[in-house]
Amino acid sequence: MNKIAIAAVLTAGLALSACEAKVTEEGEMPSVDVDVSGDAGQMPEVDVETADVEVGSEEVTVDVPDVDVTMPSEK
Repeated sequence: MNKIAIAAVLTAGLALSACEAKVTEEGEMPSVDVDVSGDAGQMPEVDVETADVEVGSEEVTVDVPDVDVTMPSEK
């Protein structure tokens, strides 16, 4: 179970470090009064450069051991 958690953390770390984001323009909070009118504000502009990822598949043969299970008889 710990190996799965470690693998998940490493995968998440790799995914988060695979891109770079630069804020090119700061955002602005909207100005709102109690009459629900006002300036709509502005979202920040962000340039994101993602990593180049090549996805493929290959066929692999895996040897699986033969396991015999003997269940105890019910009394």
